[in-house]
Amino acid sequence: MIILIGGEKGGSGKSCLAQNLGVYLAKFKEASVLMIDCDPQRTTSDWIQARNNNPDLPLINCVQLYGKIRNDLMSLENNYDFLLVDCGGQDNLALRAAMSVADHVLIPLRPKRRDLKTVPHMEDILSTCKMVNPKMNASFVMTQCPSLPNQASRIIEAKEVCETYGINVLNSITYSRNIYDDSEENGESVVEIDPDSKAATEIIAIAEEMLAIKPGDSHEFS
Repeated sequence: MIILIGGEKGGSGKSCLAQNLGVYLAKFKEASVLMIDCDPQRTTSDWIQARNNNPDLPLINCVQLYGKIRNDLMSLENNYDFLLVDCGGQDNLALRAAMSVADHVLIPLRPKRRDLKTVPHMEDILSTCKMVNPKMNASFVMTQCPSLPNQASRIIEAKEVCETYGINVLNSITYSRNIYDDSEENGESVVEIDPDSKAATEIIAIAEEMLAIKPGDSHEFS
């Protein structure tokens, strides 16, 4: 299965989400996982390097791919249970190539106006790629949300904006928590450094909600 974590907006936590989902799949699903780092900033590659320096952590493999990666992904899919593709925050060839073969596309967005401005263009890209890859499911996921109760309306409003474009929005979200940064620095995930944390619960909820979506469920934008 190919899972793409991508989008047009930088800083929305794509690499963090990809890394935590990778560990979830390896740990809870006992799956073989390959991380595909398509971001020139090499955030996930650096995380993997830190991780593999710790012999106490389960090994997760990672490769860097750029540009026309469609054929590479189809070939690698035969060797792993899951490919997690981490694309940088821009519309580029790797993002579209990955969408053309992905089973799931997760698009992290913060509930901020500048992030929501990317939604119309992402809908255009998804619609184009859906014609090539009709099995693709796509979902927005709200990340780095403010935890103050008086900010809850911002999260609801952001979800409603995304839904107006006919694209699924996960109920599960992540809040802005230091544990995400702390775990990334050590090559770990939140489900490893504190399995009982609220952050771990968030990641598990996102993973399970995404995996529960069946092929063809998110077809409104086609």
